[in-house]
Amino acid sequence: MEDQARDFAERLNEWGKSKTPFLFLVDYRIEKPLAWTLDDNALTNIRFDLNGFSNVGKDEKQTALSDFAFHKKPISFTDYVVKFDRVVSNLKAGNSFLVNLSVPTNITTDLTLEEIFIHSEAPYRFLYKNEFVCFSPEIFVRINGNRIASFPMKGTIDASVPNAAHVILSDAKEAAEHATIVDLIRNDLSMVADKVWVEKYRYIDHIQTNDKTLLQVSSEIAGILPDDFDGKFGDLLVQMLPAGSITGAPKPSTLKIIEEAENYDRGYYTGVMGYFDGENFESAVMIRFIENQDGKLVFKSGGGITAQSNAEKEYQELIDKVYLPFAHVPQVMF
Repeated sequence: MEDQARDFAERLNEWGKSKTPFLFLVDYRIEKPLAWTLDDNALTNIRFDLNGFSNVGKDEKQTALSDFAFHKKPISFTDYVVKFDRVVSNLKAGNSFLVNLSVPTNITTDLTLEEIFIHSEAPYRFLYKNEFVCFSPEIFVRINGNRIASFPMKGTIDASVPNAAHVILSDAKEAAEHATIVDLIRNDLSMVADKVWVEKYRYIDHIQTNDKTLLQVSSEIAGILPDDFDGKFGDLLVQMLPAGSITGAPKPSTLKIIEEAENYDRGYYTGVMGYFDGENFESAVMIRFIENQDGKLVFKSGGGITAQSNAEKEYQELIDKVYLPFAHVPQVMF
């Protein structure tokens, strides 16, 4: 374990054992993990609302947005296919069963990151200074008492597609991809829990965006933590990360394929954010992520690739995932 990850794990273990509430961020590579107790002055530069655990005032969304601009400039399909083909060649060679391929998309908007944070309708929101904003729908792990559960999302479709729920649930490629991730998460949970089972398999979540509704397929996998767990949240995170839903399986070889195919720094995108309130622990995967890169905004998104994947469909999915989660707000797109 690298020094940063070790120090991070030891702090969270200590706070967990003493039941001290804390907030944390872990980047994709676990190279720059961050954690704060709730009396830390550094939190004045951070905004968060993690399923109700929040430092955001209830009156902050009183002023409704009027028209706003939001434009996405995805990489060309030609450039995407180069990355896609590299992944598929590894899949066909047996080096992986599933690879989550992501790319950065340049966006322009007249909204600030803070405005996006305030008006986003998502269960997990985080604004880190003026560096990035995340509005994630995906739980990583939730711990209540000795019960741990994970809720991977894998499979997305535009809700306007006729019979959209039936289409995605009956799609053989999507079913195989989802099954692979569920198996991976079961294995990951088995590293930290004594007993693991699938509580709920392939159910539909509705995700509202600024221009459409998406259907997202999820599952719930649960387990029982050992009696000697004793709040070792840091050890648990370091052991389970990076999250299986945004990497693939098997994880070690898939991580190498991702690095070669993506050829960019994910940073905190696809990392994990979360909290411990002294009793309950909850965390979310940092997907739906906008980063400020020297004044230019980049939206990072992607999807799972299998040997049966269609390049055009995967390309469209990563574009569909570039959105602002604003419901019932007028907007101008240009």
